[in-house]
Parts: sequence; structure tokens; C-alpha cells
Amino acid sequence: MIVVPGLGGSGPDHWQSYWLREDPDGVRVEQRDWDQPRRDEWVPALDAAARRATGPVILVAHSLGCHTVAHWATQYDDVPVRAALLVAPPDVDHSVAQGAPIADFGLIPTIALPFPTVLAASSNDPWAELAWSRLLAKRWGARFVDLGNAGHVNAEAGFGPWPEGKKLLQDLTNTANQPPQP
Repeated sequence: MIVVPGLGGSGPDHWQSYWLREDPDGVRVEQRDWDQPRRDEWVPALDAAARRATGPVILVAHSLGCHTVAHWATQYDDVPVRAALLVAPPDVDHSVAQGAPIADFGLIPTIALPFPTVLAASSNDPWAELAWSRLLAKRWGARFVDLGNAGHVNAEAGFGPWPEGKKLLQDLTNTANQPPQP
């Protein structure tokens, strides 16, 4: 599992951090600056982590990390990814208007991601409207999961270990491991 945090880096009480503590093989993509994200730094950092992986690559991204995954998938296609769980991607235009320093991630890729993907979003996320998230899932070829009123699906919204998310990831990886039906 490769964890791809978003703006701020997913602190110790974030579900991504809990999952990493439970997975001795899990890797966290590290960034030089978690608060002033630059696509030309974040995407290569993900690529480096994916290339160092010794087992199947399963991506678990939150917030701006979801956009990092999408940009990476359009630039690098030679690292086999088994699956990706993308949680609460922000609407970049809306977030920039709200003061988030993420304008560098504009021009969101609108092609289907080349691996099985689940995009999970909340109906009351302050950084993206649910309809926008549904459309993004469709563009990325992802199965959409409506998490209900879950805020930004982070520690501030009450998401610590998030066992329901672990189940989403397990179901996704189980499906990705199955051979295609004839």
C-alpha cells in the first residue's frame, strides 16, 4: 500500500496514518512542502515511491493526493498498479476560490485511470460538491461511493482508524485480484 496524502500531509490522527501503522509494508509518499503543493514535485515523489515498491502497488490517496495520482497516471504508465482508493478529492477551482493553495493542480486529467479505482466522497465536503465528485469519478472510470455526511473524511471530521474505509479498500483489492470474466 502506498499512501498519498493531501494538503497538510495527513497528521497522526488521520485515517491514512492509522492504516500505515497497521501495515508494516505500507509506504507514505513524502513531500518537501505539504502546505505549498507543487505538481512538478508531488507527482515525481509518487513516481519514486511506486518504483521502489517491492510488491503490488495499491494506491490510497486523500484529498489533493487523489489529483496527484491522476496526474501521475497520465505521465507514467510503466508501473503496474493493482488498484487505487481515492477519497475526497477537492474541486480545485472551488478550493482555490476558498483560499486553498492548490492552483498548481488545475487542469484535472479527464481520462479513465488505467487501473481499478474507487472514488469515495462526502455529500457535505467543504472542498467539493457531491455532483462534482460523481462527475470526476465518471471521468476517471472509477466506481463512485457516496459516504453521506462525512465532511472532508479526515481527522477533523472524526475519521480516525476508519474501518469502513478499510473495507472499501479490501473489497477493491479483492475485485482487482480476480481474473476477468469471459
